[in-house]
Amino acid sequence: MFSLVKKHDDFLIINKFAGVSFHKQEKQQGLPEIVRSVLGIKELFTVHRLDTMTSGLLLFARNRGAAKKFSYLFRKSMIEKYYLAISDRRPKKKQGLVTGDMVKARRGGWKLTRTAQNPAITQFISYPLGDGLRLFVLKPRTGKTHQIRVALKSIGAPVLGDPLYYGKSSRSSDIDRGYLHSYGMRFTHRGETHQVILKPDTGKLFTDRAVAALLNRSENPWELNWPVIKNTKLHI
Repeated sequence: MFSLVKKHDDFLIINKFAGVSFHKQEKQQGLPEIVRSVLGIKELFTVHRLDTMTSGLLLFARNRGAAKKFSYLFRKSMIEKYYLAISDRRPKKKQGLVTGDMVKARRGGWKLTRTAQNPAITQFISYPLGDGLRLFVLKPRTGKTHQIRVALKSIGAPVLGDPLYYGKSSRSSDIDRGYLHSYGMRFTHRGETHQVILKPDTGKLFTDRAVAALLNRSENPWELNWPVIKNTKLHI
């Protein structure tokens, strides 16, 4: 269900596998309880979450003081997060910002509105992979539920294999996972900067040579030329 990426006195970073639910299921413990049991750790505190379909970097605090601090950092957008996604639909724009308030929609989903009272804000850059596929590198500046999935849906390029927002396509029989991955994380703790990159290792499209070549060319996502945020409410 996971592998250990980084262990610190105050936090853990794991690689959550795709398809693993964060929350407790009917006959299965939640991921925090499983991590605590497998690693033999007494205390483990949730400071953010990943959707079931999403693989990659997930941070836990190891004590109450760290939990309070990391929760604050996430709330104030002071922990940089970077994601990878693949879509087989042509986006309305190839890079830029997706911003707007999010409201509940049908079937447990969310949708983006044109208002900006408390907007979800996502920066993104995309690259062609060939065969109608496109790789997105995304930097969410807020932490709303389903934010990245809704952002890509709103520009006409839902995440390939997303069970809620993708719908049907001629590729459906070939989809082996939801193509969203928590790729990078950077933050400062106790005066030390921690930066972690984790390339996806599951999914035939994520492990394809075209994706590997792009990631090798721009390995540190914080060094990319991100679209500028102008005239937008960013609550930090």
